[in-house]
Amino acid sequence: MSAEILRSWVEVNVEALRQNAFALRSLCASGTAFMAVVKADAYGHGIEQVVPTLAPLVDWFGVANLAEARQVRALAGQKPVLILGTALPSEWRGIREGGFVPVISSMAEACGFASPPGAPPFGVHLAVDTGMGRIGVWEAEAMALAREIRALPGLELLGVGSHFPSADEDEAFTAAQTERFVALAGALRAEGLVRGPAHIANSAGLIAQPGAGVDLCRVGLALYGVSPVTGFREHLRPVLTWKTRISLVREVGEGRGISYGRTFIAPRAMRVATLSAGYADGYQRHLSNRGAGVLIDGRRCPLLGRVTMDQILVDVSACVGAVPGGEATLLGAQGSEVISAADLAHWAGTIPWEIFTGIGRRVGRVAVRDASLL
Repeated sequence: MSAEILRSWVEVNVEALRQNAFALRSLCASGTAFMAVVKADAYGHGIEQVVPTLAPLVDWFGVANLAEARQVRALAGQKPVLILGTALPSEWRGIREGGFVPVISSMAEACGFASPPGAPPFGVHLAVDTGMGRIGVWEAEAMALAREIRALPGLELLGVGSHFPSADEDEAFTAAQTERFVALAGALRAEGLVRGPAHIANSAGLIAQPGAGVDLCRVGLALYGVSPVTGFREHLRPVLTWKTRISLVREVGEGRGISYGRTFIAPRAMRVATLSAGYADGYQRHLSNRGAGVLIDGRRCPLLGRVTMDQILVDVSACVGAVPGGEATLLGAQGSEVISAADLAHWAGTIPWEIFTGIGRRVGRVAVRDASLL
């Protein structure tokens, strides 16, 4: 897809993505497998651009559901795919027939995934809740459930996983959680209940505790160039640049209202550009009147008034090159100026994860190669 025909598009820098994968894999202990988490359309970056780039560099892919698993299989062949979210009963058969790897939290799920008599046992991973409070068998009940599953024909525990709830905020809790999980995984293996990888580290966990991924590191946000913790940011390169086009430039007189609700009144005569992106594209309405801006001609141009469904308005009084059809950068670098995902998240009162995954489907995704990173 060419950016020339798009009103709003994301450029995915595949060389930056590759470099981030190498940098993060270097934090894993020797012999540890590496998983790229590509759920939610590869965190909004575009699964069609991301998965083929990463397929030669990673051992596993992680997704949220069956539909995403099928997308990855079509792009990455037989690379193992772990479904990180709890599957619906209606998805059990498709997961089994597709050869994907689900996580299970209960005996009911175990029975639902068990192969029919005469077929080889189906492999699953046991999800253990060590502090997240979201999915998984409670930590104290994990051994008992694993013993029940071992007695179930047609099923095999090929891994065990948990998840950090606060690796980017609470070092003491995360260290204690890791210690408990490692001990539990060791006990499960010693009794022959699990014979595959143990995994708990997400991006924050891997960066904060290198080598703590046990046998498999699951990396999401950091792959895309955003470190959830300080101290590693200089080793990552932003992967995504979000652009849109100027559709109109007008002279606006002093005292005129801008956008819905007239929350911005021009304090002087201004040049105002209309841009071809709005909240339907993922440029959040919460950015309205919060100090946000865009980049045009290498300058930061303030957002004016409320974000609308399909358009936003910015002050281009200082941009002589702002013309219809020209480019504006909503997220990324232009010249010496940068608007990061963290900037947009700060203005919108949210987190970078939501900024990325909120970029809408009508925003095109285009793979680019930054020669300076080769």
